Amino acid sequence: MSNSILVVGGGFSGLTAALEAAEVGYEVFIVEKTPFLGGRVMQLSKYFPKLCPPSCGLEIQYQRIRNNPKIKFFTQATVQAVKGEAGNYTVKVAIKPRHTAPYSADLGLLASSLEGESTSEFDFGLAKRKPLYLSVPFAFPNRYVLDKEALTKADELKVGRSVAVDMNEAAREIELEVGSIVLATGWKPYDVTRLTNLGAGQIANCVSNMQLERLAASGGPTGGAIRRPSDGKAPKKVAFVQCAGSRDQNHLNYCSYICCMASLKQATYVREQYPDAEVTVYYIDLRTPGRYDKFMRKVRADEKISLVKGKVAGVEEDAASGDVIVEVEDAVKGEKKKVRYDMVVLATGMRPTLADEKLPVDVPVDEDGFIVGGEDKGIFAAGCAKMPLDVMRSAQSGTSAALQAIQTVKGR
Repeated sequence: MSNSILVVGGGFSGLTAALEAAEVGYEVFIVEKTPFLGGRVMQLSKYFPKLCPPSCGLEIQYQRIRNNPKIKFFTQATVQAVKGEAGNYTVKVAIKPRHTAPYSADLGLLASSLEGESTSEFDFGLAKRKPLYLSVPFAFPNRYVLDKEALTKADELKVGRSVAVDMNEAAREIELEVGSIVLATGWKPYDVTRLTNLGAGQIANCVSNMQLERLAASGGPTGGAIRRPSDGKAPKKVAFVQCAGSRDQNHLNYCSYICCMASLKQATYVREQYPDAEVTVYYIDLRTPGRYDKFMRKVRADEKISLVKGKVAGVEEDAASGDVIVEVEDAVKGEKKKVRYDMVVLATGMRPTLADEKLPVDVPVDEDGFIVGGEDKGIFAAGCAKMPLDVMRSAQSGTSAALQAIQTVKGR
């Protein structure tokens, strides 16, 4: 029997679960499929409840990991197979090569000299990245990743001369013996390109809420300046479309809980950068639970932010100007109208990662992909693998999962 704990996913809930278990004496393994720990929070400009940048909360977590020998983490790693039962699992993990030295060498100069480019998944397609990259300056581990597929022939010669690059590093597999498993596999934004009636993927100045987070982030593609993707102009009139694909049987049946608050937060991003800008939020219902109601009242008090109860039927582009024309039904006034905006933001919902990516772990999921069981097997869901949650509640969920995992290994 093993009293070690496996945490699948290195986002905020996964890190919280790992730290809570390790700090009371249990060995913990974190398996994260991306090159860096931090999850979706890393991609935000600011997050609730303190509206601080992600480095504010994540740096504390990273420091706790550095100082705790009970935690071992594997990035660019995926779970390939799980065998056994509660208290006695053997887990096979595949680890992709990073191709850079196992220390924090500053490869920024070499990276900037490379010719190759790839679309940045981290920036949701708003920018390109070099084959040698860090997603954000505060990335943990603070170690570059080499994407060999994106190298040009000239690039290969350059990186081949660096002592900090190992072009021949191979993939490897390891086995872990654990007693319980925490699944903190997180979420992904709903595929915005499926919302064709709202211009997603077709109209340059119609972006998703997560794309706006990257535009507003200081480490994002525009250095924190919110600009129109089509021409780089500062938007003077911006619309937010709530429930973009959510509460819709053709897309996501459910409400993702935090989208309304995200849009209200992003409305303040626009207003802080552009004091003369006008913002309109079109909503079906506004959901601002608990402490967030105070924030909503603050936003509502801004005379340049309008909250309009109305369903957006569609959007179209003025090809000459790049403006976005929104067709909306004002539910209060009972009228339909078309309104021109410089930029439109679609508030897309949270889709659990396991809705599209299956793990070799025998746990039940509901029709939407959220985990709804597994406790009897010593497997516990945390964060948005279980339900849509904000950062604070994700952390609480991670703590709960850690306590359950501890009880599993302790009881055996």
